[in-house]
Amino acid sequence: MTYLAELKQSGDFLTITRNNEFTLEPVSFTLDNGTLVEVHDTGVIQFTPVGETTKDIVLSSAVHGNETAPIEICDELIQHIITGRLALVQRVLFIFGNPKSINIGQRFVDENLNRLFNGAHNQETDNPEKVRAQKLEGYVRAFFEQGSGERYRCHYDLHTAIRGSKNEKFAVYPFLHGKPWKKSQLQFLLSCGVNTVLMMRSAATTFSYFSSYQFGADAFTIELGQVKPFGENNMASFAKTKETLKALISQEKLEYKEFNADEFELFTVHRTINRTQAEFSFPFADSAENFTGFSKGELLATDGDKQYFAEVEGEAIIFPNANVALGQRALLTVIPLEVDENFI
Repeated sequence: MTYLAELKQSGDFLTITRNNEFTLEPVSFTLDNGTLVEVHDTGVIQFTPVGETTKDIVLSSAVHGNETAPIEICDELIQHIITGRLALVQRVLFIFGNPKSINIGQRFVDENLNRLFNGAHNQETDNPEKVRAQKLEGYVRAFFEQGSGERYRCHYDLHTAIRGSKNEKFAVYPFLHGKPWKKSQLQFLLSCGVNTVLMMRSAATTFSYFSSYQFGADAFTIELGQVKPFGENNMASFAKTKETLKALISQEKLEYKEFNADEFELFTVHRTINRTQAEFSFPFADSAENFTGFSKGELLATDGDKQYFAEVEGEAIIFPNANVALGQRALLTVIPLEVDENFI
């Protein structure tokens, strides 16, 4: 059985991707309902339904290969589309970002893929993640540029975090370069079961920032919980996320209840702490959760001879990782943000 025949029969694009870590011959076919299916590469599959569409939607997972819950969510959606259990009304591009890292159950192989977008792959040294980042940028660019007329664009990059969080599910809103944040996007996130949002204050090399900055897409890095191996995720906890994503790609328009700022916990980045020395450490335990707050003056990190202390009362930690490569972000700190005139 060729992989095309297998894909048509089972819809199991994830297994086909995992069996072909680096490349997959492009193919296309049409479902019984007329939807065009195009496999562009391993882990990259596009669906175009019959008739007029208004949205171009990118759903990515496995940018970090050990973050399995989003992979399982997207795998189920793809299978349901191909086997006819879910009918689309919008164009959608699914991406399993780093197939080899899925297979080895690691965050990445040689380098963090989510630090290599928006041109960051154009560095002197080369590795499979840099090659993959460049290819993924090309597939997203082609997908968005294929859309004709006035199109709505969005990209939801689905993750789970290394450590637990006081706010189990949260999203990262990329830096918008002065453009206002959208209440409608906060409502979408709330529908997914995500009420905590972190507003970034600077450019980044993440996948979601790439789509936001280059194509004006509504884009987010969405953290759906904590990293767990395949088979150990409580999929019931992702029910709201799955149902909202299904509705996004299978309905003309999503309806939300009236916006209520009190339903959200919003934060803004206070500062970024990078690891610059081999001797880098945190004073808190590995079990310390995202959004843990510190009193003003408390030690946050030690980078060689330099120490970082909390500058404001309640300064909270996000994404602490003392093992990042030299020069990369080891810690974000955040402070609360209120809904104001910068939200529309």
